[in-house]
Amino acid sequence: MAENREEILANFQGITAIDDVAEAIYHLEESNWDLLTAINRVMPQDGNNPTAQPSDSTHDVEMIDEDISVITPKIHPPDRIDTNEASTSSPRNNVSNLVELQVNFNNKMHEIKMSSSATVSDLKKRLELVCGVPYCRQQLSGLGGSRATAGAALGSLGLARGQVLRLKAADQQAADDEVAELLTQTYTLKVKFEDKDYTLKFPGTKTVQEVKNDFYALTDVPVRHQQWSGWPSVPGLDDTVLAMAGLSRPEHELAVKRAPAKQKDYKRIIIDSSDSENSSVEEVEDSADGFVAEDDMFVDLVQSERLQPLMSEAVEDEAIGCIEFGSRFRARYGPNTPSFFEGTLADAIKEACLKPAKDRKLLGVYLHHEQSVLSHVFCAQLLGCETVLHTLAHNFVLYGWDLTHASNNQMLLTSIANALGPMASMTVRSIPVERLPALLVIMRVRSNTEIYSVINGNVGVSELVGQLVEAIERFAAARDQDAKAEHEREARQRVKREQDEAYQQSLEADRAKEEVKKQVELEKNQEIERAENERLQEEARKQAHRSDALSRVPPEPAASDGDVSRIRVRLPPPHDTCLERRFRYTDTLQALLDYLASEGFPHESYKVISGWPRRDLTTEPLSSTLQALKLTPQETVMLEER
Repeated sequence: MAENREEILANFQGITAIDDVAEAIYHLEESNWDLLTAINRVMPQDGNNPTAQPSDSTHDVEMIDEDISVITPKIHPPDRIDTNEASTSSPRNNVSNLVELQVNFNNKMHEIKMSSSATVSDLKKRLELVCGVPYCRQQLSGLGGSRATAGAALGSLGLARGQVLRLKAADQQAADDEVAELLTQTYTLKVKFEDKDYTLKFPGTKTVQEVKNDFYALTDVPVRHQQWSGWPSVPGLDDTVLAMAGLSRPEHELAVKRAPAKQKDYKRIIIDSSDSENSSVEEVEDSADGFVAEDDMFVDLVQSERLQPLMSEAVEDEAIGCIEFGSRFRARYGPNTPSFFEGTLADAIKEACLKPAKDRKLLGVYLHHEQSVLSHVFCAQLLGCETVLHTLAHNFVLYGWDLTHASNNQMLLTSIANALGPMASMTVRSIPVERLPALLVIMRVRSNTEIYSVINGNVGVSELVGQLVEAIERFAAARDQDAKAEHEREARQRVKREQDEAYQQSLEADRAKEEVKKQVELEKNQEIERAENERLQEEARKQAHRSDALSRVPPEPAASDGDVSRIRVRLPPPHDTCLERRFRYTDTLQALLDYLASEGFPHESYKVISGWPRRDLTTEPLSSTLQALKLTPQETVMLEER
């Protein structure tokens, strides 16, 4: 323990605010260097003082609510002796230098007294000893918010005498927040079914049972036929939400198998259709040979050899199946029958529901089943009724399908799921065989195409007509609203198109103006460039002329030489200076003119005028000497622009 005594001493002084090292060591040695015992020796806590009365060991606390704002320590009686005063008599432990706090932990109040110079970190170390909560997991409220950093002195936090603090361990406070966070997360399930892999995403509030139901809508495998592997072992798994099921993150892998079908015995039903107006039903003995049911709703039954089914088994093309259904329906029930749409269900939906609102119709989907006792009566009497035929012909696009064979049934369910969604497929799947045939009424309302009603085969003519009329009236009202909305939308789009066209025209005009402006600017720049080039060429020409003239100017004689003439030249405005140079008497007028040309004043542009008598020297022979021109020994001449 010797190697830790310095740390124990530092902690003891920080907690008790005893600055005297000798006194601190005395208390520690008396406690055999047990930090907690030494602290309780100096500052007794929660009844550790043997001299205190049991009733005075702790403060009474009124717990009204979990919020610390309503945790109020009861006031001590006037005659109560505070047993938590520090036992040391050192003047440095004056009450004015102490910070008195009341810390609530697990519904129990602890009095803490520390030096005002002690830091928040020292307070947490003290609370670790008193309350047993590790330093790193302490969560204190009521200490001063963002000012209460680890190194902040308690005296700088403005704490009131007897300030109430609330202490919680981090795991206790975060439990509810952790659950709430799990419920808001999205869980990804990788489900392997047969030869396909599905990636499904669900919120944490989704139950396992709801996941299985959604998988049923996706694969048409009833929940009771689903055999899952990969779910965690959780009691009451089906009712458990995904957030509480212990799934792997970010993805959880599952596998599903279809349970083997059970062998069942069914009664065979033979339909005698020799008379198109009457039908009879005869039940015979149960079959001794069972068969495997592909679906709970439809069963393959023994067909009467005298009836040709309305649709062949295992139809591969939906459109061909519809054409076959309509042809065989007319052959069986005569010409006084509805006209069925020849094409796929998706095409029928386009023909009826996806046109402009004013051109839309209702879509009727007739579902037939050969083994239903109601099929013959419904087809012969209800669908052959003139009123029904007239209603269907003028207001419906009628699509027909035979559900007798499981493969054809599955093809239709897939088409409905693709065109109208899984809920529509579930609606069809839930119709029992004994209620077939059925007529689905599908309409488009407010951009949604959905099943409006299901008319089962056990209705009479009047009830069938009544339901059709009700659907027509509902559809007419919705169609008028949609047509009005489409008209308004088209009007807005037309206005928008006109505005766009006007805007485009404005852009074109602005673009044309900009092009003209650019062209003018280009021509201007080209003119400036041309003028600059000409100026540079002229400047180069003049410079060459000046250089040539300078090369012909004779050297300037010294002032001390004999026969020297000093010529002074006054420059024309705006120049305000003069040129001056020495020439020999024998130098010619050409030499003077070459000198002036080398200075930028060629005789082609300037005249050289002598002072008196006034004469234009440029008209004199260029070979004349300065002496002959009487420009010696000095003379002043003037330059004038021609």
